[in-house]
Amino acid sequence: MEGVIVLMFSQVIIKIVGLIYKLYLTNKEGFGDKGNAIYSGAFQIYALFLTISSIGVPNAISKLVSSKVAIGDNKGAYRIFKIAFAMFGLLGFIGSSILFLGANYIANIYLQIPEAEITILALAPSVFLVSIASVLRGYFNGRENISVTANSQSLEQIFKTIFTVFIVNQIATISSNNTELMAGAATLATTLATLISLIYLYKYFIKRKKEVWKEVILSTKYKKDSIMKIIKNILAVSIPIALCALFSVISKTIDAITVVRILKNCIGEQEATLQYGILSGKVDTLITLPFSFNIAFATALVPTISAAIAKKEIHIAKRRIEFSVLVTILIGLPCTICMSLFSNQILNLLFPNASSGGEMLEVASWTIIFVVLIQTINGALQGLGKVNVPVIAFAFGAIIKLILNIVLIAKIGIKGAILSSILSHMTSFIICFISLKNNLEISFKINKFLIKPLIASIIMAICSYVIYIKLYLVIPQRFLLIVSLLIGIIIYIILIFILKILSQEEIFMIPYGQRVYKKIKTTKYKTSKTQ
Repeated sequence: MEGVIVLMFSQVIIKIVGLIYKLYLTNKEGFGDKGNAIYSGAFQIYALFLTISSIGVPNAISKLVSSKVAIGDNKGAYRIFKIAFAMFGLLGFIGSSILFLGANYIANIYLQIPEAEITILALAPSVFLVSIASVLRGYFNGRENISVTANSQSLEQIFKTIFTVFIVNQIATISSNNTELMAGAATLATTLATLISLIYLYKYFIKRKKEVWKEVILSTKYKKDSIMKIIKNILAVSIPIALCALFSVISKTIDAITVVRILKNCIGEQEATLQYGILSGKVDTLITLPFSFNIAFATALVPTISAAIAKKEIHIAKRRIEFSVLVTILIGLPCTICMSLFSNQILNLLFPNASSGGEMLEVASWTIIFVVLIQTINGALQGLGKVNVPVIAFAFGAIIKLILNIVLIAKIGIKGAILSSILSHMTSFIICFISLKNNLEISFKINKFLIKPLIASIIMAICSYVIYIKLYLVIPQRFLLIVSLLIGIIIYIILIFILKILSQEEIFMIPYGQRVYKKIKTTKYKTSKTQ
């Protein structure tokens, strides 16, 4: 859990920094929802190329390099790095070239947002840069230099925010707030931040080159694998992860391709673009925030479960999965309910100059609980070696998303895209959940895993809402929502202990859990003695 909290903290910092530039852009005069539509449409295409060329690469390289280093074959580890560097460097270059040369076609034909061409052109080099950076990160992770990867990612996000604010502001001044050019400037900032991250990784590699080369020369157990064998080993690990990420990205890409295309026939192209901008720029950004709290569980579960299975300690694997799923529910449910309940207030607080989209966020919030559960369960399945199950689950989800988008958007507008996302994630969750239960025969008690957390979440939401209403004329609006939610969180934590959702063993698994448990027991004893 200490490792989980460290990962959680770093992800939260990255998300918060990322939210800053998103808030800046959305509230910037001349950008708003239309700018978000241009930016997000191009970014989804970019993410699709990025998934193909680099997602799964760090994990694959890390696993292969660490296995070589562990047996003293540093020369073999370095050979894997060199082959992967050439392989994914070439793949990234091809991806960047296609994106750059096909920018006009993608913007006009696929997205049907002609203004996105400049944005796609500015993003194109990032595919190549990220592909190389992914190999370097995987190599450092395999040599147990995980902090290098964390530092490079944090550096990238910080510079992305700084460059976005600076460059967009300059372009806005020069072009008199031209939305198309401002969106292009925002994605140029992404490319420059990626370059900074790569330079950091390269400099660190050069700094350690002598040490690495010394280990290569002194390598005693070198076993020369063929280039094809190394490529096959890399692909065997990276492809399932990449496919899983690919289908996840495709879900958003489906929105990018279908929403404006279908909606413009009903409400006109300009309004359709604005609706998509609200969905992709504000709603999707907000509902992904809770994932940063939960992604640490998915990351930490893979090695811990793999170790337990390798030692044939099935009962430990079960307990770790049960605990992780329970904490995921305890994070996901209140986020889902509160974001749905306070949708308008959240948008007014964060996007005062472009606060529309409350009804969208109210409905879209219900994807949160399914997505966070899928995250955790996928981590468990990967730890069990069932890497193909999430791929199948996301593939089915993407098919359902596409079909329902085509059917529902034409009938009920933008909410059709939101409902299709909920049903898509629900389908993926059911497939993964059934597979997990079948493989480990875990019994998730309804009272502990659903009823009690739901009761605690509902009471928290009601208390927060009552406090919000009562203090409406007392506290300034910009602080009122924050105060209401903070009090609600305190009430929620108290309810977790009152309802005994966590067992003594589970409380002890939390950092400082023993102190908390002793404090609760002492308080109960004093209360009963007084009575």
